[in-house]
Amino acid sequence: MAEFILRNEKLQLTVAEHGAEIRSLVRSSDGREMMWQADPVFWGRTSPILFPLVGNYRDKTSYYDGKAYQMSQHGFARDMDFVPEQGRAAENELWFVLTDAEATQEKYPFAFRLTVGYELQGDTVIVHWKVKNTDARKMYFSIGGHPAFGCDLNRSYLLFEKNGQTVTEALTCNVIEGDGSGCLSDRQKKLDLSAGCLAMSDALFAEDALIIEDQQADAVTLLDAEKKQLLTVSFEAPLFGIWSPVGKHAPFVCIEPWYGRCDRVDFGQALEEREYGNVLESGEEFSVSYQIRVWG
Repeated sequence: MAEFILRNEKLQLTVAEHGAEIRSLVRSSDGREMMWQADPVFWGRTSPILFPLVGNYRDKTSYYDGKAYQMSQHGFARDMDFVPEQGRAAENELWFVLTDAEATQEKYPFAFRLTVGYELQGDTVIVHWKVKNTDARKMYFSIGGHPAFGCDLNRSYLLFEKNGQTVTEALTCNVIEGDGSGCLSDRQKKLDLSAGCLAMSDALFAEDALIIEDQQADAVTLLDAEKKQLLTVSFEAPLFGIWSPVGKHAPFVCIEPWYGRCDRVDFGQALEEREYGNVLESGEEFSVSYQIRVWG
């Protein structure tokens, strides 16, 4: 599996051609690895890109133009080889491209060009996503991040911010149905914060991912046991997920900016009616980014 490295005085970033996935992010000051290292005992991925689906279709199936399309959780991009994009000579950037093929068209009806970029700016990695509709028809899709950061889960905290201010009120979290479908129930729960901080534990993820909608925060900082800042994920996404595997005592947490999410348990399965779905006319391009800032 080919890998590519970016370095500056603060960070060293390693990205794999397979999935265009971040595999390592090392803090230069002390050599600390910030990313989870994909031990399959817990979870064999580090930072997959979720495209063209975030979460699950109801019954793994969506319908478009009278035809059923089946897709596994989080889509196919994470399991495909991207092509390094030529002609970008900047020393602080890496770019990768994925386009539709016969294998994708069996699962997803549209022609597309997905471009993923990584840019180092000081102590920050900027992750770029560009989705272009190369089809003649209107295109429907979701995209999201799933970066996993190493930590002692039961001795770490998350700090939430919105518009540069600490969030102090409880966050409203939507709950995944407990039937194994991976779809959203009608239940919600509150995540109580103490001075903006959420204490993490295995029990916090007993009902799977925490799904936080309605732009309740735009930055999430991972804190260690002494509440020292380790890193901050900032984004403009309309919703985000927080996840660690259920019941595995895993030494990592995922902070996930999303432009899309799983279906509700009672959703009618029409692709063009999915909540938080994104739409592109023929020839149009969707362009967004999020940032990972490493402290220390």
